[in-house]
Amino acid sequence: MPGLMQDWPLTCNRILDHAALQHPNRDIVSRSVEGEIHRITYRDMRARALQLAKRLEKWGLKEGDRAATLAWNTWRHMESWYGIMGVGGVYHTVNPRLFPDQIAWIVNHAEDRLILVDSTFVPLLESIWPRLKTIELVVVLSDAAHMPETSLPAVPYEEWLAEVDGDFSWKELDERAAAGMCYTSGTTGNPKGVVYSHRSNVLHAMMASLPDMLGLSARDRVMPVVPLFHANGWSLAFSSPLNGSAMVMPGARMDGEAIWELLDSERVTLTAAVPTVWLMLLQYLETTGKTLPWLERVVIGGSACPRAMTEKFETVYDVHVMHAWGMTEMSPLGTVCTLKPEVARLTGDALLDFQEKQGYAPFGVEMKITDDEGNYRPWDGKTFGRLKVRGPGVASSYFKGDGGNILDEEGYFDTGDVAHIDEFGYMQITDRAKDVIKSGGEWISTIDLENIAVGHPDVAEAAVIGVKHPKWDERPLLVIVPREGKSPDKADVLAFMEGRIAKWWMPNDVVVVAEIPHTATGKIKKTTLREQFSDYSFPE
Repeated sequence: MPGLMQDWPLTCNRILDHAALQHPNRDIVSRSVEGEIHRITYRDMRARALQLAKRLEKWGLKEGDRAATLAWNTWRHMESWYGIMGVGGVYHTVNPRLFPDQIAWIVNHAEDRLILVDSTFVPLLESIWPRLKTIELVVVLSDAAHMPETSLPAVPYEEWLAEVDGDFSWKELDERAAAGMCYTSGTTGNPKGVVYSHRSNVLHAMMASLPDMLGLSARDRVMPVVPLFHANGWSLAFSSPLNGSAMVMPGARMDGEAIWELLDSERVTLTAAVPTVWLMLLQYLETTGKTLPWLERVVIGGSACPRAMTEKFETVYDVHVMHAWGMTEMSPLGTVCTLKPEVARLTGDALLDFQEKQGYAPFGVEMKITDDEGNYRPWDGKTFGRLKVRGPGVASSYFKGDGGNILDEEGYFDTGDVAHIDEFGYMQITDRAKDVIKSGGEWISTIDLENIAVGHPDVAEAAVIGVKHPKWDERPLLVIVPREGKSPDKADVLAFMEGRIAKWWMPNDVVVVAEIPHTATGKIKKTTLREQFSDYSFPE
């Protein structure tokens, strides 16, 4: 017996339609690439996205064609997503922090037909232009007055857009049609393309909005510091308009002062980024004595949030930290550490201990942990295993079949993370499978060691890698970056870690460096560190 409900395809344009109808005057504030503050409403954005869809159709973009973006978080970048999708195209966010060779490879692999680029990145695009095989047009996200001189076949966005009116209707699309693409920043082999559908984006935005996930509402003012080119922009370009939340887009300036200025002047209530961004903000606040009177919640993901960072936000600035985890392959949200009734009574150090976990999954994400042979491991909060996931926002394969079959016999995707899950369903990442240290047949979590070390008052950043050892196979080497003006002492750092970890986990040595290498998405680049210390030997 069939259900007797209307069949309403879950396409992304409906999100912007809803925002424009129910929250027409809610504002989207951007720091433009040129530096000025720009304001637009959801009603305006929908009109401009429709106009862009019409312009793209006139140009010749067809259903399924890929249109690349190489841009910061601004109103133009966000409206370009909806315009591209609205004509049946596929937005492809290109990460400008990758090496130029990788960017050229990705654009060619995706077979992008045109690219929308901020003026900041025109020189980068010029440098790889001779290698790009499929790009037919470059649209610079500016007006004629700010159009840079370039040898590229480029047009200014505003004047190109003005060549058509906004009399257009969204294309009728299958909800399972491709909507967007984002390439992984994997450290081995070429990046792989993850293809989001309209259906997966809409369902994921609804999942992210749940009260015990990000808990978004029309009363929120959301600042996605995480770039739109990082893991589908953590869904905030969809989940914010879905809920009618105002948006504050930080543009190209990501320093602590610039971030604080927008948090304060625009009275942001929720913001999201990787820990390295919040480290810069906290250092700025500490130096200047400024506060965060409007900010209520900060979402921290991309890599594990150090305990000291959580403590400072919570106790010094009265901002609630929401530790989150996900992947490009998951659209990206997988878990958020909000408090179930079973743990809501926790306070003080016990609460901080709990907030180090990455959290539990929403409806729409199922998790399991297994051993290397695929056998289930118990949810006891102690037993490590390979973390695997499935759900409507999880990739079933990579673009063009790269990597072959990526699912197990039950349809789960292996995340590459090592984790444990407790009896309440809370998951905690203990390492990447390729980074975990195997010492004397036992595993040591590099993430736990890093988070403890960075709590030392003289340590700005920490990384732990395994180094060969004649007796124990591998032992931990702690690599630290000192805070400005500080000179952390090896013995003092190790003494600080005593009592916080098992004795056999204690690093065998500490090395101070000026800088720790990072990937294009801000994660510590362990492969480079291992190469850097490949000839290292522990002191006797």
